[in-house]
Amino acid sequence: MPDRVFVKYTFFKVDPAWRRLPPAERELHKREFAAACENFAEDHYLAAYSTVGTRGDTDLMLQTQAENLERLHEFHVILNQAGLAAWVTLPYSYLAMTKPSEYSDEARLSLRRHENRYLFVYPFIKTRAWYGLEAAERGRIMAEHIRVGKEFPTVDINTSYSFGLDDQEFVIAFNTDNPADFLDLVQRLRPTESSAYTLRDTPTFTCLSASVEKALAALDGVALPALA
Repeated sequence: MPDRVFVKYTFFKVDPAWRRLPPAERELHKREFAAACENFAEDHYLAAYSTVGTRGDTDLMLQTQAENLERLHEFHVILNQAGLAAWVTLPYSYLAMTKPSEYSDEARLSLRRHENRYLFVYPFIKTRAWYGLEAAERGRIMAEHIRVGKEFPTVDINTSYSFGLDDQEFVIAFNTDNPADFLDLVQRLRPTESSAYTLRDTPTFTCLSASVEKALAALDGVALPALA
């Protein structure tokens, strides 16, 4: 079986004072941040998303994947050396791992690369009553949940697991080109039996896919000039 991997969702919020810095200084900060991302992405999965205009408490999100915690740690140490790090906070950060599903034969042991325009992400916790059910009963309930999900083939899900690693139990991520399909999927799931066992599934993040450079440009509305 392929090795399982660690998955990290890191949300950044820029201090508004950063936008008042001289343009050349902001450009340097963004270039240092982009260089750290480029280095990591040479042999690891990294996807950038902008949340400018969709969230008031975050501006940028990095979705990353690595074979061990040391590599994720190293990446964030290098990110912290970028000038931009002095001007951002991390209001949300979710750590998880991949593992085979209990309820389907599909085993996603790594994130699938997507070209979709949007990513919807949220942490998820089930009630303790859920874990008191017999395995067969949980399987029956999840079969309905999965059936509803298949009614929306334009929405693709990546589930990762956080038991003991972080505060949430799962991190759920949906890729799609049509936000209306995702909205309708979530609404369809509300009356299902599985929904009764949801303890928490917020905050929810609506993320716009972007290159690292474009996500950084959204922070101050200034694109990075091409290097000579």
